[in-house]
Amino acid sequence: MSAIDLRLLPDSASVATDGALSIGGVRIVDLAAQYGTPLFVYDEEHLRSRCRRAVQSFGAGNVVYATKAFLCGAMARLAYEEGLLLDVATGGELFVAMHGCVPAGSCIMHGNNKSTDELRMALDAGIRHIVVDSFDELDRLEQLHAADGRVARIQLRITPGVHVHTHEYVSTGQDDSKFGFNLNNGDAERAINRAKASPSVELIGIHCHIGSNVFAVDNFADASQVMVDLFAKHDLEELTLGGGLGVAYTQDEHAPSIEEWAAVMKRATESLPAHKRVFVEPGRSIVASAGVTVYTVGTVKPIEGLRTYIAVDGGMSDNPRPVLYGSGYEVFDPARTTADRTEHARIVGKHCESGDILVDNAAIPADVSVGDLMVMPVTGAYGYSMASNYNKVTRPAVVFVGSGTSRLVVRRETYEDLIRLDI
Repeated sequence: MSAIDLRLLPDSASVATDGALSIGGVRIVDLAAQYGTPLFVYDEEHLRSRCRRAVQSFGAGNVVYATKAFLCGAMARLAYEEGLLLDVATGGELFVAMHGCVPAGSCIMHGNNKSTDELRMALDAGIRHIVVDSFDELDRLEQLHAADGRVARIQLRITPGVHVHTHEYVSTGQDDSKFGFNLNNGDAERAINRAKASPSVELIGIHCHIGSNVFAVDNFADASQVMVDLFAKHDLEELTLGGGLGVAYTQDEHAPSIEEWAAVMKRATESLPAHKRVFVEPGRSIVASAGVTVYTVGTVKPIEGLRTYIAVDGGMSDNPRPVLYGSGYEVFDPARTTADRTEHARIVGKHCESGDILVDNAAIPADVSVGDLMVMPVTGAYGYSMASNYNKVTRPAVVFVGSGTSRLVVRRETYEDLIRLDI
């Protein structure tokens, strides 16, 4: 196979004449030497560019970033500085966003099973609004209102009955879903009528989310039409059209651009009066291709007649997506980025699981050796945010790069961190 497709790399990626890769003007080999591996590297200007492109299409304050994709204080501040609202799905995500100096009024609380404590926390902090997911949640808000008289501003999450072309575990808009009020069985209408009549909430709008990593923009159009019709029927003020725009993880994948997605969303809502407010959620497209993971090869194990195993110093603890969803990735040697990848190997992690596979049958350059670096692109979403301490590994560091400099935004965990909660 040919060399890695450079379109999978962050915007600022460049390759020197000797084949060495740099991102943000910093050589990957230098980053690995300074910060160690595994290491998440983000192109900061790439992050800002994706935020700005979405805002240019929909306006500041109308684009909502899903913090579950990647969240730390620096990322929260960056999204807020670029005019995005932040979607937080737990009290923990809200806490981290506010720790990153994002006002709660620029955050939206999601989640299919918010506790009373989380709802109280959101209201105490001054959250912009809460996306209510169930009748039980309406009960909790009514109980909080009875206790102190506060009225929660809410949108209702509607399940529009739209099936999308993505993995079933990240498909959320179909009838059979744990999320939202089902439109086709009448729950959505019942929830809207109850919210309108309840003194405990102020119903400001409705919300839908059809799934993550969606490639077919027609899916967004289908869901949007259903939601626009419901929205117009009830004469509400705000409509949120969610569902994460897909990104290409491998060189044979092609995803719509933010602008192509935006054009579909605009056409779907053009019938609405100008004073109605439409929010959108571009999902992982903000962060996924901005980030790469850098590993060090620790073991090369050829098994004659079968395959070669190459073990790196990370694995399912820093990228569980291949195990969870069978997600595909590419890898390459950043010291010879332009080299043809003429051999194949199974790239595995260091965990005590046979299923700890990062790439099942990866194209690699010849003569990969112990101590070589290996880069996996498009890991900026759902890598660090889903990382674990399985086998008591320490979670990687995260650096932002740009203009020839790097800055540590999340330090590497230490062994002491692993026992910090022990009593």
